[in-house]
Parts: sequence; C-alpha cells; structure tokens
Amino acid sequence: MKNLFFNSSMPRSGSTLLQNILNQNPDIYATSTDGSLELLYGARVNYTNSLEFKAQDKDKSVLAWRGFCKGGLQGYCDGLTDKPNVCIKSRGIGIHYNWYKSFMGEPPKIICMVRNLKSVYASMEKIYRENFETHQDIQNHSKMTGTTTAKRVDIWTNSQPIGLALERLQQMILEGIDKNCLFIRMEDLTNNPIAEIEKIYNYLNISSFNHDFNNVKQTTIEDDVVYGISPTLHKIRTVVKPITPYYYDILGENICGWIDNQFSWYQEKFGYIVNNYTNISN
Repeated sequence: MKNLFFNSSMPRSGSTLLQNILNQNPDIYATSTDGSLELLYGARVNYTNSLEFKAQDKDKSVLAWRGFCKGGLQGYCDGLTDKPNVCIKSRGIGIHYNWYKSFMGEPPKIICMVRNLKSVYASMEKIYRENFETHQDIQNHSKMTGTTTAKRVDIWTNSQPIGLALERLQQMILEGIDKNCLFIRMEDLTNNPIAEIEKIYNYLNISSFNHDFNNVKQTTIEDDVVYGISPTLHKIRTVVKPITPYYYDILGENICGWIDNQFSWYQEKFGYIVNNYTNISN
C-alpha cells in the first residue's frame, strides 16, 4: 500500500515548485495537477444516482463504495509509480477532506501552499501582460470586459482559479478542516526552504531528505495550452530564493488596498496584514 498525501494549494503560491522539490526524494512521486479527483467525482455521481445502488442493502453498498474509492485511488497511484510515497496535486482535495477521510479510513494529509493575495493577483496580471501577442478570453473590448487591471481582478475574484480557491478555503475554515492541514507560505518556503520542507516531513511522518535547493529540475509536465492559458504558467525557477514583492508596481495601491480589505480574513489568517495594517515584510 502506498502512502498517499495531497497538495491542495492556492493558485500562484508555489505548489508546482513544491512538487518538483519533493520529486528530488527518490521515495516520493509528486504529480503535476492531477485528475484523479475528477474520476472519483464522476463515479460518485453514478453511485448516487444509479438505481442499482439505490436498490441494494444500504449498509453493504456504502462499504463497497468506499472500498471502490480507496482501491481505485491506490490502483491509480500504482499505475503512476512504484515509489512508496505519492503526493497528489489537486486544488479540490481540501474541500473534499471528509469524503476522502471516509474511504481512506484515516484523515488525509493535506499540504496547502498560500501566498500574499496581492502577490497572487499580481502574478496573474503579470502573466496576462506578458502574453500580449495572443488572444485571451478574459478580455473583450466590444463588451468592455477584462479591459483594465481592476476589471481583470474582479473577474478572477469571481471565477477560477482564484475565486473558487478562496471560496473553498473559506469554507474549509468554517468547517474546521483547516486545523488538519499544513499551511506553508510561499514567502517562507523561498526564504528558508530547509526549515519549511522539514515541517512537511514532520507533518507527513516520513523520513526527511537532503534537498538541493540550488538545482530544482522541472519534473512535472503541464500543457496549460489545453486550458487556453499561458504555456509558462507552471514553469518553475531552478533556484529556490527569496521573492521580492512587486504587487504595488503591477496592481497599484488602490487595488492592493481593496484586496486587503475584501479578503482580510485570508490576509490576517496567514499574517499578511495585522489588524488591517499591511505587514510590510511580506
């Protein structure tokens, strides 16, 4: 049986970097953005709606269903690798914590990378501006949608990937799921990778590994063109080093202030603002 754990992180928060760092460990297989949740989700729809299951003994049926999910996920990972530890990257795992707990038979281990939300939005805007030679669906001049930074921030706030991730995270906090997860700030990982990776190994209760943070090779493959977005979205830097915040230069003070106020629950929880005052060090 493989030891499964999950990377269910905020967008633009270093989740791809973390996967590639973990892949340096010969005992860990860390996936790119993974679709196993969608396979299980589709099966759950059929289990819920199929008359055959409705007609069965309910107690036996639910036990069989849980066995199907657990065995299917284990078989999926067996097909990916023969390594003993598998880290599945999927943003939706966190909100489905209780479901995974029910069929895994134990609380799932979930790592959640977070980042100053102003930096998350600034990163999205930076990528948008860098791809000026290609059409991007977020912008429509005739309808005057997505034509300014403020409008794009508003769209990202109410759609995938940022809006959905924030909604899920807020619900996880409401349900107390966050207390069972390990949150790693991207700023901390890039400033002190040794200490942060050690936190992860302690949380997972597996042996640590001497990682090379000066030579992180890209081992995950994600063709983001199929989603109609930038092909460089998940390209990582090979050296883990501190990241200089640039959100004021990209977004401006007004939008940055709006983000801090609109999402104070997030910014305060992870230490990016204190009592509605910006934490300048982050």
